[in-house]
Amino acid sequence: MTHFDRLSALRRLPLAALTLALLLGARAAPAADALDDLFVEPAPEAASDAQGKPKVDEEGSSSMSGWRGFSQFELARTVAGDSHWSKARWRNELGRSGSFGQGIKWKAVGRVDYDFAYGWESDFYPAAVRDDRRSEFAWREVYLDMPVGDVELRLGRQHIVWGEMVGLFFADVVSARDMREFFTQEFDQQRIPQWAARAEYFKNDWRAELIWVPYVSVDNIGRFGGDFYLTQPDLSGISATYDAQVRPDRKLSNSNYGLRVGTLVQGWDLAAFYYRSLDVNPTFSRRFVAPTAVVYTPRHDWIHQYGGTLTKDFGSFLLKAEAVLTYDRYLPVSPLSARPDGLVRQDMVDYAIGIDIPFMSESRLNLQYFERAHMDKAPDLLASRRENGMAVLYNHKFDERLEGELLWVQSLVRNDYMFRPKLIWRVQSNWRAQFGADLFGGNSNGYFGRFGNSDRYYGELRYSF
Repeated sequence: MTHFDRLSALRRLPLAALTLALLLGARAAPAADALDDLFVEPAPEAASDAQGKPKVDEEGSSSMSGWRGFSQFELARTVAGDSHWSKARWRNELGRSGSFGQGIKWKAVGRVDYDFAYGWESDFYPAAVRDDRRSEFAWREVYLDMPVGDVELRLGRQHIVWGEMVGLFFADVVSARDMREFFTQEFDQQRIPQWAARAEYFKNDWRAELIWVPYVSVDNIGRFGGDFYLTQPDLSGISATYDAQVRPDRKLSNSNYGLRVGTLVQGWDLAAFYYRSLDVNPTFSRRFVAPTAVVYTPRHDWIHQYGGTLTKDFGSFLLKAEAVLTYDRYLPVSPLSARPDGLVRQDMVDYAIGIDIPFMSESRLNLQYFERAHMDKAPDLLASRRENGMAVLYNHKFDERLEGELLWVQSLVRNDYMFRPKLIWRVQSNWRAQFGADLFGGNSNGYFGRFGNSDRYYGELRYSF
């Protein structure tokens, strides 16, 4: 058997396992015509306990929690390059949860944004950017939980988090992200949920998770002209324009699927996964429309990913590591390459290892090393064979209400960085204020350095209920 035959057989194993599990699950629960149909008729309102959790009587009748959410105003001014207001966003998130009885539960959360900055700065931002950013509604979570024998089944729009390191995403391959502010948002706000069916099984120290994503969400990169648009490296003497992002069609043939298995062994929390998907990360294909003009089109291609995570608490520090092997991802090549779309298919390994050290003084330090290694690197690949970097996070609580945080993420290959200092003030139990800066520098063609003209200072005020 050749290398390619072995690889093809390896890739088909998870699909066979997924198909078998879905067939077994189909016998246990009826299917719905559409995910949205599950949430048309909400349950009648009932009392909730002191923590806002729905009360369920001994017969398991339906119940509903009170409304939960937050209202937040965020203000940011970009000070590098042409100074301007880059955010004046009023964000409101509202939701509730409940039970239909018999172990069946539901949750629905929506979010509405309105950003005044894109009216204030109508002469700075292109019309496409203003239209994209001024207002938005999104379902953050809309799902139904139900037990099916020993399996917990969740259907609907949901967050599926398979890994979480400091500053960047590695093993969290299922989550799409809002990249219109790069990595400057809190991860729980940056993640874009997926419409998915998820089945979880727990047995002693083992757990298994099977997911199917029939309608795929991908990274939202916004429109060209935004402060954090993912522009490509400059080509000397050539002007660049960008088409709108080509999102995958919402059809079943574009479904993603994956399997994750984990266990706990002598304090080591270990997990391994496989995920077959349309890449949530966009790839920018190019075409020359004139000798001195190029057009880029962000698109999403099929990839295979195998990965794993580990966590171990050693008492004095916490160890975490994540690694992902990705097959068939397309990457940009040198401007001198003859490839018509400017892309080459590559296999790669991404990994990160970090330690989290708590101190007696209500402080903690997180140190992290990360790297991408390209396997069988194409000679004209624009990236280096090994792209590595480091991240440092330091957090200190001055008292119960005030804490400070410093995050530094540095590329060790391209010598560019992201620096994010912030101060968090818990004014009252349900009021929180934050003040900080998002700063970028170094190589202007680097992953972080390309945003050197997007340095900004910000403040936000949140009321939670």
